[in-house]
Amino acid sequence: MVTRRILLLSNSTLHNGKYLEWAKSEILDFLGRKNVKRILFVPYASSKHDDYTNTVKNALEPWGFQVEGVHAVPDPVRAVENAESIFVGGGNTFLLLKSLYENGLIPAIQKQVLENGMPYIGSSAGTNVATTSINTTNDMPIVYPPSFDALKLVPFNINPHYIDPDVNSTHMGETREKRISEYHEIEGSPPVLGLREGSLLFLEGEEVVLKGYHKARLFVRGKEPVEYNVGSDLSFLLSSK
Repeated sequence: MVTRRILLLSNSTLHNGKYLEWAKSEILDFLGRKNVKRILFVPYASSKHDDYTNTVKNALEPWGFQVEGVHAVPDPVRAVENAESIFVGGGNTFLLLKSLYENGLIPAIQKQVLENGMPYIGSSAGTNVATTSINTTNDMPIVYPPSFDALKLVPFNINPHYIDPDVNSTHMGETREKRISEYHEIEGSPPVLGLREGSLLFLEGEEVVLKGYHKARLFVRGKEPVEYNVGSDLSFLLSSK
């Protein structure tokens, strides 16, 4: 039985930190368990593919990894099929998903991760597209993908960069919690995990564990939100509706 292995980061950079530095130990452990040396990077959440890929190379190659941008290969689907691991970076979620559809990578990534056990790392938008849909992204719809349906590597949604309401603020706009509650007005909408910056989810097989520095806030349609501490077992999310 093939075991899926997924690492979903809320964000790539913490305040006053370097790119991916806050999650370095988790990334090294995650990829090291499978002796991964090569990472296929997906820069589609930005329009500056080369610059974005170089940023990732500068961060990960000193850690012992070889990084290649999927945009720079002649056949992106074959590149995914032959990849040791894949890292989907953050940026604009709508642009990312549209590009994944246009390059035929949705089924290719699904098969490699869910059937062949290829390690998947997502950050921010890359975390959004790993879930059921991108309906709970924070990004503006700067382009229109064929569908809001995402990779469905997990059967729930995530809200990366989740921010708690500021009780002292006079801002009258909607809070993140209010927006998620509006999403849950839709019949059949899945749970949404509010993943604060500096937090991540580790998935292996049927196990889901919250890691990082902060609690996560879970929203389930028709129920009150619940806070989960770092180290919590969230495996029930793989079967919850």
